[in-house]
Amino acid sequence: MTETRALAGIPVAVLAGGLGTRLRPAIGERQKAVAEVAGRPFLTRLLDQIARFGFRDVVLCTGYGAEQVERAIGAAHGALQLRYSREPEPLGTAGALRRALPLLAGDAVMVMNGDSFCDADLASAWASHRRRQALATLVLVEVDDAARYGRVELAPDDAIRGFAEKQPGGGSGWINAGIYLLERARIEAIPARHPLSLERDVFPGWVGERFFGHRCSARFIDIGTPRSYADASRFFAAGDRGSWP
Repeated sequence: MTETRALAGIPVAVLAGGLGTRLRPAIGERQKAVAEVAGRPFLTRLLDQIARFGFRDVVLCTGYGAEQVERAIGAAHGALQLRYSREPEPLGTAGALRRALPLLAGDAVMVMNGDSFCDADLASAWASHRRRQALATLVLVEVDDAARYGRVELAPDDAIRGFAEKQPGGGSGWINAGIYLLERARIEAIPARHPLSLERDVFPGWVGERFFGHRCSARFIDIGTPRSYADASRFFAAGDRGSWP
């Protein structure tokens, strides 16, 4: 069985419930995960990538603008079966993922942020996660200016040693690309029904506990600000023309 075929049994959780406050000047009250980018809802770009690697079961974790997401995306996307886990109140990325756990069957889960895209080889990331017998793996991408994101600090074996805060003028670095491979036990340990952030509240506590980074050379974009949202249209337009490097 190839790695891609093996991915069919791994559920995917997409975090698509954020308020998108910084993006309001560009998209108004629209949920950012389904804001139009290069002629299509942003979220469909993630779903295309998920389907291309052979995943089949996707849970969309929604909150703000949940109805917009459900109307725009529906119950299926190509071969993907889509289900929804709607938070009754803002729970943060970790709280939303923990709430969705009953819908995520299996011993491991792939998690994706719904407001960023990294054209990573997901089969390679999964193979790395298995080979290391990791409890959690973050896909990492190197950017020229890590100031906006904050760096992920790595040991020589790519074990995650810590997370550096956003620092203006800090130069290049490896950053969290918004794709995570997590063993079910890691998610079960997140307190239920509590607002928590994966990035701020949960990941730092996992350092030293079979927590690794998977470095990849891939194109990355997020749509968190009006400027990056405008850049995303050019980013995907280049890919649609087949002119990505």
